[in-house]
Amino acid sequence: MTTSITYNNCLSLMYSMRRFGIKLGLDLIAGILKELKNPQNKYKTIHIAGTNGKGSIASGLASILECAGYKTGLYTSPHLIKFNERISVNKIDITDDHVVKAYEAVKNSCQHADREPTFFEFSTAMAFYEFGLQKVNAAVIETGMGGRLDATNLISPQLSVISNISVEHRTYLGNTIAKIAYEKGGIIKENTPVITGAKQKNALLTFEKLAKQKNAPLYIYGKDFSVKRDRKKGTFKYYGIYNQVFEDMRTNLIGNYQIDNAALVIAACEILNKKNIFEISPEHIKEGLEKHTWAGRLERVFIKKNEESKSPEVEIILDGAHNLAAAKNLACFLKENNHKKITTIIGILDDKPYKAILKALVSASDKALFAMPEIERAIKPDILLKEAEKIARPQQELSAFPSIKEALNYALKTSRKNEIICISGSLYTIGEAKAAIKNFKIDYRF
Repeated sequence: MTTSITYNNCLSLMYSMRRFGIKLGLDLIAGILKELKNPQNKYKTIHIAGTNGKGSIASGLASILECAGYKTGLYTSPHLIKFNERISVNKIDITDDHVVKAYEAVKNSCQHADREPTFFEFSTAMAFYEFGLQKVNAAVIETGMGGRLDATNLISPQLSVISNISVEHRTYLGNTIAKIAYEKGGIIKENTPVITGAKQKNALLTFEKLAKQKNAPLYIYGKDFSVKRDRKKGTFKYYGIYNQVFEDMRTNLIGNYQIDNAALVIAACEILNKKNIFEISPEHIKEGLEKHTWAGRLERVFIKKNEESKSPEVEIILDGAHNLAAAKNLACFLKENNHKKITTIIGILDDKPYKAILKALVSASDKALFAMPEIERAIKPDILLKEAEKIARPQQELSAFPSIKEALNYALKTSRKNEIICISGSLYTIGEAKAAIKNFKIDYRF
C-alpha cells in the first residue's frame, strides 16, 4: 500500500486534535468503527477502568494471555516516549508503517463525521483497526479517563475490571466518589462479569446497583477473593473466587499495591477460564506475572555515570505518580527504603492537586528537585519550589530546573553512594527522563 503521509506528519496531525471529548457522546466513534466494519467485534476483549493500577492490570493480563498461547493486543495510554507504545501485540509495539496505515484507515472513515474526533477517539479507532488487521485472539483495552462515555466503551467485552476509585478529573467525572464510580462503572455490560478492587462504600454501592441493572455478576476484592502476603519471601497466597488457592505467587512489579493489582489479574483469569473464554492454567498465571513488566511504574533503572566498568551504579526509580493516591503509594515505598538517601525529581501538570502531591513526595525525600516537562499544562518549577518551601524540613535541599534533563544531570552529578534518584509527578515527566537516560549504560531491573 502506497501512503501519501509520513509517520511524523500523521502524528503531528493527531496531536493537533482536541484532547478531551468525554461529554460529547459515543456517536462519532461508533460511526468511525462502523465505517471500519467494526473491527472491535472480531476478537475477544477485556475492558479495564479505574483510577490507579489499570495499566498494570491490563498489561499483566496481556502477559498471562500471551503465556497461555494467545495472540494478544494491548491498548493503553498515555505513551512515555513514542506513540507506538499505546498499541502492542504480544508485547511488541506496532511499527511506524502500521501507525501510518491505521491513521489513513481511520482518517478515511471520518469523512462524513459531523465533527473532528478527539485525539483519544482517533487513537482508539486505530488500535481496534490494528488488532483486527493482526487477527489477535484477545485484546486487553484500557479506558482513558472515564468509562461510560469513554471512546473504548464500544466493545462488548467478555469481562470488565474496575481497579479502584479516587477523586480525579472532577471537571469530567464529578466531585464525589459515587459520581466517579458511576462514570467508571459505565463499562459494566449486560450479563458480563465485573471485578473491582474498590473499597469505598459509595463506590461499591454504585457498582452493585449498576451490576444488578445489567444482570452482571460482581466480584469484589476482599470479599469474593483475597490475598495473604508473605513479606519475608516477597510472595503471596491467593484465595480465589471458586475456592482455588494459589501458593507462592509473585509479581515482577515492585510496590505493595502491585499485589492488589495482581489479585485482580488472577481473579480475571479465574473467570475467563471458568467460563471457557480462554484456557489459562495456574502455570500460565505464575509465568505471566513473573514475566510482567510495566514501564514508568516503580520501574528501577541502574545506570553508570561513565563507561568505566568500576564506575558505581546509580539507582533510578521511575514512577508516574500522576495523582494523589499514586503519589501517596510512592511516598510509602520511598519511606520503606529510608536506609538510603532519596533525591526526587518532580514535574507535575496543572490539572492535578499539586500541593497535596508535593506534600507526599517532598516528605519522603532528602533532596527535591523541581522541573517542567515539555507540555503546555506543566506547572512552572518556580511555583513548585515556592510551595515546597512552605512544607520542607529545615536544611532540606530544594532546587528548580528548567527541564527534566537538567534536573537529572544535576542529580547524577551530585549523587553519592547509597542514594536513590526518584523521578515522578507525571507520566510526561517519566517519558522525558527515559529519553534523557538512553545515552547512558542502562540496566533495567523490575
